[in-house]
Formats: sequence, structure tokens, C-alpha cells
Amino acid sequence: MKPGRGRAAAGLGAQLEELPASTQRPSRAKDAQAPAFKVPCSSWTKRLLGFEGADLSSWHRFVCLLNRPTDPAGLGVFRFLFGLLMALDIPQERGLSYLDHKYLDGLQVCRFPLFNFLEPLPLDWMYLVYTVMFLGAVGIMLGCFYRLSCLLFVLPYWYIFFLDKTTWNNHSYLYGLIGFQLLIMNANRYWSVDGLLHPQKRNAHVPLWNYTVLRMQIFIVYFIAGIKKLDADWVEGYSMGSLGRHWLFSPFRLVLSEEMISLLVVHGGGLMLDLTAGFLLFFDATRPIALIFVSYFHCMNSQLFSIGMFSYTMLATSPLFCYPDWPRHLIARVPTCLQKLLPPMEPPQPSQECVYPEAGRRTAGRAAQRLGLRQKLGAIFTVLYILEQLFLPYSHFITQGYNNWTNGLYGYSWDMMVHSRSHQHVKITYRDGLTGELGYLNPGVFTQSRRWKDHADMLKQYASCLSHLLQNYNISQPEIYFDIWVSINDRFQQRLFDPHVDVVKAEWSPFQKTTWLKPLLIDLSPWRTKLQEIENSLDNQTEVVFIADFPGLHLENFVSEDLGNTSLHLLKGEVAVEIVSAQKNHTLQEGDRIQLPPGEYHKVFTVSQEPSCYMYIYINTTEAALEQNFTLLQELREKVRNGTETEPVPPELQPVIDGSLDNVTQADPIVEAFLRREQRVEELQRRRNATLIERFQRFTRKKYFIFRRSLLMTWISLRNLALGRPPLDQLAQEVAYANMQQEEDSTTSRPDLAPKEAEHSEL
Repeated sequence: MKPGRGRAAAGLGAQLEELPASTQRPSRAKDAQAPAFKVPCSSWTKRLLGFEGADLSSWHRFVCLLNRPTDPAGLGVFRFLFGLLMALDIPQERGLSYLDHKYLDGLQVCRFPLFNFLEPLPLDWMYLVYTVMFLGAVGIMLGCFYRLSCLLFVLPYWYIFFLDKTTWNNHSYLYGLIGFQLLIMNANRYWSVDGLLHPQKRNAHVPLWNYTVLRMQIFIVYFIAGIKKLDADWVEGYSMGSLGRHWLFSPFRLVLSEEMISLLVVHGGGLMLDLTAGFLLFFDATRPIALIFVSYFHCMNSQLFSIGMFSYTMLATSPLFCYPDWPRHLIARVPTCLQKLLPPMEPPQPSQECVYPEAGRRTAGRAAQRLGLRQKLGAIFTVLYILEQLFLPYSHFITQGYNNWTNGLYGYSWDMMVHSRSHQHVKITYRDGLTGELGYLNPGVFTQSRRWKDHADMLKQYASCLSHLLQNYNISQPEIYFDIWVSINDRFQQRLFDPHVDVVKAEWSPFQKTTWLKPLLIDLSPWRTKLQEIENSLDNQTEVVFIADFPGLHLENFVSEDLGNTSLHLLKGEVAVEIVSAQKNHTLQEGDRIQLPPGEYHKVFTVSQEPSCYMYIYINTTEAALEQNFTLLQELREKVRNGTETEPVPPELQPVIDGSLDNVTQADPIVEAFLRREQRVEELQRRRNATLIERFQRFTRKKYFIFRRSLLMTWISLRNLALGRPPLDQLAQEVAYANMQQEEDSTTSRPDLAPKEAEHSEL
């Protein structure tokens, strides 16, 4: 993939094949072959950027630049890899393997489409949609009926994408963009079935803009992600604070502390790579080192995060920045006996869709042509698409309804990993509009996602859905109130939405600010250093939760009976603490504390004119006692095995020595818990010490059952569409067979309405 001598940079206007087809070099080994005419000396802009400055002097010359003939090899290989990765992605992250859990017919569930009129099809038809999408991905990979395959992939993909906002992320959005780009490109000119069926398409030039759009898309992904990481939270190391503990960063622990690894390697390294990767891949001199770093970066991400095929897709995009003929030079190094099984090494043939240099008219023949509508549309699309992609990540002033503590309709802003959230307290209250009766719902009831808690648009959809479903439980004109506490990037836990607003009737618009969204308490951000110091000063058994609340509001909380030593410490402001059962109020000033009784509710009212800040410090006494018992049982087993225990072991403790409950009719609950924990520890240790072969076997077995279930459930649904559904007994047996030996069987959580009970965080 290294650049050849005398070539231009492989950037935006790179790999400009200015020689006619008859004079192009088929491989590096034939560099001595003389061209049919003299090529003028290149200017510094040509050597650096791959095109002359004069190519931008007029619209005509710019269109000629974007339609210059370019080798189709690099584009064809990317098309193959992208189609393959999407075919692998559909059963996994797209959800084909658990489609019946998500879209089961008759399932009472609240969904979150982009447009409220979008609804899923019946289950068997959803399997058909996924089948069409899968066939489209395979068709893209093979370059077979290319345009049709792209349509078969893109249309179902965007339908499924818009159907569920809770699954949106940056890389899923990127897949849809690339699929759309391939639809209007000529990526089937190399290594494709279409090339075998249509000689005029086989190994034919493609316009340069085919590469330009893809390169600029990947450049934008890197560079805008770097711009987003200039956020103070990322620069100061708060976005991914715990990532430095991962085993992948073990080599850095030889010279750096965990805090410095997080700050310098995770945050600093991620920022610099995103800001510079696009530029380094652009230029010849820096491309080799860039390929090494981005490859290492994406390989690490594949182990750090569960992001499906994203890491491998980004690896597949890296060669797009190399010279387009790199596959030919790679194949030239393969033994001759194997070259017949690989794509051709011959130079590309002329294409009617490209604009050839004037000097090559005599040799290029009919390929030399004036600008046509197709060439002009290609240039217009390139310019408009790139401008649109540069604009969308900063279009938050338009889509204000989707802004919360972070800006933009999640998924297209490329602010990857910049914000991490933790939820401490979620309460859903409903009120009967006629009787005034109050009740509580379990958070997440009637949903299959947890992302609704962070987005006003989803909360509005969820409240509207709940208001309809609650009427089935004899609740008339229900009002829905949400009390959601979130910490973003290690700040205080605070409210995200106004708990006094009935979200069913609340106004929400995509183009207006959400009035019932509470502001992020930015002024309290400097407290994070102090909070970290407090947390580090506590012992391993003591836990702490930091809370900030607005004036005039209160937090209702419940202290579990397991937490026998819970106290509230006021850090800032003034609060009044009400012990509900005792009906007593205690006013706390800054620095005061109060002991909270276990097993009871209490309310914390913020009575100061400014936000209050306080913390709960607690010890799980039940867990601490259990851990102490575990330690005693461990010591007993060690003494028996070492022969230092002189007293006979009681029968109820014998399973600790044997390590099994097989011969015990009734065991002590603590002994059972001890043995279960020991088994988990042993299994974890076995996994960590597994050989490379054992890990590969576990990986392949897991993937086998994912694809096996996807295939069998798809076959069942397509059979149902074609022949009708069989009797329920037969259908149950077929589904059971599809689930057979599945290691990780994901089950759909059944909604549970719980009137008069609220889920509180237990402190």
C-alpha cells in the first residue's frame, strides 16, 4: 500500500490516473514502461494534494477533477468488506437473532420511532424485512445486481433505524450513510459478479468522486469526533474515568498510575488520534504511521466496547486513503499459482462515466468525452453531501427539542464516548385524572430499553404510551410524572426533568427548547475534584452517593434495612430533612450531618436560595456480615485441607469442604451462597487463564448459536408466510429447537404494573 515513486498524494484528489488505459502501469514491477506522452512536471500542490490549484479555478475544471478516471480496485475491495461486515452485523447488532423477543405479535410495549406513525410489521413480516436486508448485504459483498442489492440493503436498514431511536448510535448511523453512498457509486467495477456478467463493467475506471465522498466521510468521522473531544470534561479526564483499569492498558501501568493512564493515554491519546488521523491518512509521508496507529486503536476498541462490527468497518475504510491500485500490487506478490483465484492485475479499461485528459484522446478513443449530466450530478452530489455532513453535527440550533444536557439528535454528532451517565434514582408516578388516586410504576415497565430516561422526546413518547396502556387498568385520564436523577461525567446526581410536570400534557417540539428540562448544574463541576478526594478517603466497605438539588424541590428516598449505618452530610446550601414515620423535621446547615433510620422513608427539602449539595455515606451491613462469614468459611476449609483443624466439621458445613451440595438435602443459605460465589470465581479464573485455542472455541461457539438461531427463526417465519402457521405445538417445538444449546438466551422482560409501589434507590 506504499505510494509509488513520482505519484501524487493519496488524498482528496489523489490517485489521478492521467495516463490513457493503454499506457497505465499494471504493477510496480513495470514502472520502467514509458508512457505514450510526456507528463509535465508536477507543482507542489499536485505533489502534496494530488491535484493542481488550477483544477479549482472554475466549475468546469472542478467537475473534470472529480470525474477523472481512477482505479476501481480499492473501491471494489472496500465494497466486498463492507457487505461482508454488514452480513455479519445483521444477526448481531441489528438484532436478527432476537427479533422475536423484540417484535413479538401482541406484545404490549412502548416503542420509540423517529416518527410516531412508524410501527413495526407483524413478526413474520419483520423477518422478511431482515431477510431482504441480509440478501442486500450479501449482494453488495459479491457485487451481484449491485444497484438492486444496495436498495435491498439501504431501504430496510433505514426503516429499521428510524423504527427504534433507543438503538441509535454513531456507527449505526455511519453504516446507513455508507450504504447510501455505495448505492450511487460504481463499486461493482472490480471483483464483482456484475463484472463477470457485463464485460463493459469488468475492471473499468470509476470517477474520482467515488473515492472522494468515502474519504471525506471517514475524515469527518475522525475529525469531528476530535473536535467534540475538546469538551472540558474529556480534556480533564472525566468522560471515561474507569477505562484505564482495563487489562489492555496493563503495559502502561509499568510507568504510569491509573489516573495518569486515564488522563494521558485514554483521553489525551484519543483526542490526538481523532484530531490527526484524517490528516495523517491523507498524506503519503504520514500514511504508514497513521495506518499503524488507527489499526491499533480500532483493535483496542473491539476489546474495550461492545460495538459490533464498527471497529472492523473502520479498519476496512483505512485502505481507502491508499492508492486505489493497492490490491493489484498486493496480488502481484502472491504466488503465480494462486493469482488465477484472485481479482485481475491488468490495468483498468476506459469507462464512459469518467472524463479523460485531452492529451489522451487519441488513445482513449470513445472514453474521451465532454462533460455530461452524469458527471455534473456526481460533482454536485459530492459538494452538497460533504457540506451537509459538515453541517449536521452543529445543527443543534434547529433540532432544539432533541437537546438535553448534550446537544443534537443522538447518533449523528460524532461525539463518541464524550459523555458517560449513571442513574441513581428513577420514580414514575401516575395520577388518575378523575379520582385523583396516586400510584407508582416500576421504571421501564412496558419497555425493552433504558435509554428513554435521558431524552425528552423519548420521555414524551413513553408517557403518551403509558397513558393509553393504563386505561386498560381502569385508570382514567392518567397523568404521568417522572423523577429522574442522573450524573454525567462524575458530577453530582441531579434531576434531569421537572418532577412536577405532567409529561402526557407537556408540550414538546423538535424545533423548540424543552421547557420542562432542568439545566445541568455546570457551576458545581469544580466539585468533582473534592468528591474524588472524599471517595478515595473511604474504606472498601463504605459507599458514597453525591446529590445536588434545586431550590424548592425535595428528594423522597428510602433507606434499605440492609444499610444499618447511613448518614446524610450537607456540603453546600441548606436542607430540611423529614423522617416520614416519626414526622420530625431537621434543618441542616453547611457541614451538618444526620443519621438516617434504616427501613424507613425520608424527604430532603432544599430550602436555600441556591442549589443544595449533600452526600449519603453508608455501609451495607448485611453484605459486610456475609463477607465476614465467607472469610470464616474460607479459613475453615484451608485449615481442614492443611490438617490444622482438630475439631470435627459440623454436618451443615461439610459442603464447604467437599465443594459440592450433591449429597446434602438441606444446606445452610450462607454455605450455598459461599459455594455459588466460589464457583463464579473459579469460572472467571478459568476464563482468564484459558488458552488462545479455548478462547477461540468459546467465541466461535457463541457466534455459531447466534447465527444458527437467526437462520432457523428466519426459516420458520418465511415458511409461515408462504404456507401459513402450523399448530402451536409444532411451532413451540421448532422454536425450542432454534433455542437449543444457546449459551446466552436473552429473554424479553414482561411488563409489570405495580400500583402504589415506587422504585426508589436504596441508599
